[in-house]
Parts: sequence; C-alpha cells; structure tokens
Amino acid sequence: MSLYCPLMRLAVSSLLFCLLPAALAQPQPATQAGETRAARALEHASQQGPLALYAFFESMPKGADLHTHLAGAVYAETFIREAAEDNLCINGKTFALYKPPATTRSLPPQPVCGDEGEPATNALTHQKLYDQLIDKYSMRTFVPVTGESGHDHFFASFDEFQAAENPSHGGEWVDELATRAAEQNEQYLEIMHTPTFAPVLALAENLGPIDLQTDFAHLRQQLLDAGLRKYLPAMQAEFEEAERNRREREHCGTSQATPACKVEVRFLYQVLRALPSAAVFVQLVCGFELASENSLVVGINMVQPEDRRVILANYRLQMQMVHALHLLYPKVHITLHAGELSPGMVPSEDLRFHVRSAVEVANAERIGHGVDVMQEDHPYDLLKEMAAKRIMTEINLTSNDVILNVKGADHPLPLYRLYHVPVAFSTDDEGVSRINMTHEYVRAAISYPLTYRDFKDMVRTGLEHSFLPGESLWEQSGPWENYAHAGAVCRAQLGREQATGACAALLEGSEKARQQFELERRFHAFESTF
Repeated sequence: MSLYCPLMRLAVSSLLFCLLPAALAQPQPATQAGETRAARALEHASQQGPLALYAFFESMPKGADLHTHLAGAVYAETFIREAAEDNLCINGKTFALYKPPATTRSLPPQPVCGDEGEPATNALTHQKLYDQLIDKYSMRTFVPVTGESGHDHFFASFDEFQAAENPSHGGEWVDELATRAAEQNEQYLEIMHTPTFAPVLALAENLGPIDLQTDFAHLRQQLLDAGLRKYLPAMQAEFEEAERNRREREHCGTSQATPACKVEVRFLYQVLRALPSAAVFVQLVCGFELASENSLVVGINMVQPEDRRVILANYRLQMQMVHALHLLYPKVHITLHAGELSPGMVPSEDLRFHVRSAVEVANAERIGHGVDVMQEDHPYDLLKEMAAKRIMTEINLTSNDVILNVKGADHPLPLYRLYHVPVAFSTDDEGVSRINMTHEYVRAAISYPLTYRDFKDMVRTGLEHSFLPGESLWEQSGPWENYAHAGAVCRAQLGREQATGACAALLEGSEKARQQFELERRFHAFESTF
C-alpha cells in the first residue's frame, strides 16, 4: 500500500482532541530548546505535506515496534527468492507456493511440479509472474471487489506463501526486519513468531473435551507428565538460531558490523488460536514454559483473525486458559490481540467483551489493535480501567484500515489518548501491507492533530511497555503516564553518550533502562540537527 495513496492525503480533524478537558490534560514539563526547534520543524513539514513529513519522521527516533509478525513483516520479494532457492513450485491458478512431490535426478535437482505448477525459479526470469506473485502475497495493488475484501485478501496471502516459511530462513527474516528498523532509527523489536509445534500436538489427542469448567492447572500437569518439555529445546533452538544467524549476517561484533546490529531483538511466542481447543492449550503451555526459561522469548501472544467462527466461539474459553496459566507462570508477560473487529463484521454481541476479557480475565499487559473498544459494554469505564492499570494499546493504523476499513475519525486512537490509555504505534505486518514504521507516523500526523511532544511521548511509551527486564528509567507517580521526570540517579544525564556513577549502575542492571537511556541520547542528537 503506497504511502501517497488517497487515503494518506485525508486530513481528518478529530473533535475529541479539540474538546480535551483541561482537567484531563497531561502536565507537560518545560520544553528544551532542541525539542522546541524539532516541534517547529514538524509543523513546517506538516504544511509541506506527506513527502516532507516522511523525511522528518524517517530520521526521528522511534524506539520500539512491539507488534510485528515475523512472517507478515517479510516482503514478498524475499519469499519469492527463497522459494526459488528451496526448489518450490507455484500453482498456476492460485499462485500458492508448494513443495514439489518429486525432483529430477539432474545436478542440481529440479522440482517436478506437475501439470498445474511451475518451478518458483521461473518467477525470477518472468516479470509478469513475479509481479503477480507480489500482488498475491501482499496488498500492493489490491482494490476491494465484491467477494474479496481487504480483510480476505490480507489473510489469504499468508496461506499462499506459507510453504516458503522455512525455519532455516529465520535469520534472514529477522535480519530484514532489523535492517529496516535501523534505517528508520528504531532500536528495539518484539517479533511474534510461531515455532514448529506439530510434533507436540500428539499430546493434544489425549486431553479430552475442554470447556469453561476444565481444571487447566491439572490439564497442564497432564501435559508435563506426558513429556511436553522434551519438545521445547527444538522450539527454543528455532528462536536462538534465528537471532544467532541474523547477527552473523550483520557481522555483529566485528569492524564490519552493520547498523542493524544496534537493533535489539526479542521474541513473543505466537499461539495460533483458530485450532481446536486442545491444540491451542498445548501451544499456550509451550509458550509459557519457553517464556519462563528463555530470555530471548519475553512473552506470549495469540493470533489469527478474531472474526473466525472458531475463535468467536472459543474466545471466552481461551481467555480462561491464559488466566489459569498466568496464575502458574506469574512472571511471563502477556500481550493479546483483542478487539481487531469492527461493526458489521460480526454480530454486535461479539463486539461487547473481547478487550475487557483480555484485560480483566487474561491479565493482558498490552492489547493489540483494540479497535472495537467503543462497542464494548461500558466503554468509558473500560478506558479508565486500562489507564489506571497502565495497559498499553498497540496501534496499527494501516492494518486497521486495510483489514477493518477503520481509519481517521472512526479509529479509537483519539479516545485512547483522551482517557490516557498508553498507546504506541506499531506496524503489524509491514511486508504484507507494504509499509514501514515511518509510514505509520506520517499517517498519524496527517490524520490527527498530534504535536511533536505527543509523538515523542508515544515513542517513550513503547519502550516503557516493552517486555525487557529491569527497572524503568522513568518515575511514574501520577494518575496517568507521563515522562516529566526520570529517576533521580539519571535525571541530569539524559541525552549523554554514556552514563556515569549511580546512573551507569542502574543501566548495568536493567535492559529496559539501557534502551530508554539510549532513546534519550538519540532524541538529543535528532533535536540538535534543527
């Protein structure tokens, strides 16, 4: 989806921002000269239009992307190249990739694709086929038609390139994400990924029926007794190998290190929730187990389209599963897709409880999307609760537009901010959507009356709500989040290249504080350019 499409030229004024009550307004610290100059530069860029905004935001520090799916963030061009390398085939009708039933005895072996297919290598020499594959695997030229919505085309794309999702390419994918992040002055990624879990599903066959009365603690013990933990090392190795391989590709620790080496990467164990309940629970136990033992896996999430019949039918049950496991693994972080729905997509009764259940039942610390929050029962009470508990919402503007057709004044971002619910921008599936993080900032600047300080604090919010371990750099003592005061030991050192004394000791013991200190250094450098 092009940054400069007509949607991005819409300047949507939000009356909610204009009516922000003084009683709810966040206290703002005195701005420094550099911040004031950057604010004026943003205003000037806004007057010049999307191109100038893109130039401004591309170099602005953007901190963390906390909501990005590994497979969805990889661009179609990468999957096509890897499909050719892996000798995959292309279905001539659907353009889906598939593994060949046989290969020739020639050297090198060639795939035998059958009557309806052709080798993926053909796409590298036939431009029309190459273009057709990109359009099929992404939203590049998609226009909604009767029978195929943006929602349908978006999620169908994953089915078409699924055969190219070879774990051996994990390091290449992570490198692609980290390289793109570094180019835009991002510094931290929490990447959702589902490791290969098919072998462990054999344990699900013996679990029996699962419902809201199930004793999930007992069920979890049954899985452990049946040997679930023996499957975890292979899953753990998949995450570790992807990170090791990407750092090798980036020459980290050598004189040839690329800028991507400075991007810190962690993973979220991604649970596929459209499967039968027993299979979902097995995945959840694997995710909680890994996240409790491996510092590279910092939490769990549940994914797949929220409007699927099986997910709607089992949503409450799945929230109870997460709740039960949270009691057993209280230190494992939880972020959940919730409220990725819009009116008309599902019956109104299915819009009334998803975000609230994720917050109140499943103990989610962050919410992904949360688009239907105002259709929930007692929405204003829910917003106040999320603000009081400091439960962050991961905002995905382009994704919500292309999948849900929700944008501009119809998006709840202004209301989240009005009620001081922490928010931060993220990309969701930047490969399928053909976007990047800078695109999301430009879209936000065009759509809403946000100031430079608003953007700056949302960037800080992203790192504040990351699942990195350690004490925060910031003091949060008021009724809502603000970034007026860093902790006393580091307050006078913000913006420096290196910390000293007690501040250095704090950073040594806190990965989160180190990233936050680095963000302030980057903001100081950025603002000094104006």
